[in-house]
Amino acid sequence: MQTQTGDDLMARILARPADDGVLGQAANDLLNELFGGYPVENLRTLLHSGDDDAVQTGAWLLSELGEQAEPLLDEVPGLLAHPRRQVRFFAVEFVLLAADERHAGIIAQALTLSRASDTAIRWKVLHFLTMASTEQLMAGLSRLADLEVGRLTAGLVASDTEDPDPGEVVAGMEGDDPVARLFAAAIAARMAEDDPALLRHAARVRDEEISSFAQWQLRRFQG
Repeated sequence: MQTQTGDDLMARILARPADDGVLGQAANDLLNELFGGYPVENLRTLLHSGDDDAVQTGAWLLSELGEQAEPLLDEVPGLLAHPRRQVRFFAVEFVLLAADERHAGIIAQALTLSRASDTAIRWKVLHFLTMASTEQLMAGLSRLADLEVGRLTAGLVASDTEDPDPGEVVAGMEGDDPVARLFAAAIAARMAEDDPALLRHAARVRDEEISSFAQWQLRRFQG
């Protein structure tokens, strides 16, 4: 009965309901089925459907399932390169939650999205840079072909064990390089539990992506 229910929900999503409420309810119900034992591998049907709405729903489900959907990490390279913003957004979250040292290439691809032109994706990458484990960052670093992103990732890794120069972090957040600004803001956010001073500074910089993220992080600490 459970498999049939999951299959029915998949079919409903693939039928492209015109009502967003219907699609949203079907996605939420399918998520419950997946948590209840419906095979996560069946989500490949959505991811390979060729329908952007279905692919987006599949990517959202992966981001909600996290480690439970680890067998589908091989789908991530295509999702991180998908033309739809929301798909890439959810894929970055899935990498954060499910990827480990075995998935170095996928993590490197997510790190490279720090160069994305889309502000929403850069914001999500900043969240990734802030929350990723040292082991995840080191794995991605080992496979990065982009030398500048590699240098910045190495600096982010080093900040976990060595106190960075606050002046250099501030200069990075206020500089002209948008990629360097992301990594500097991530250092500030990763340090904030011990010393929130740099994150408070990030909340006041002119780069709205960074300032809004820093304000959100500060609210999390206060709440």
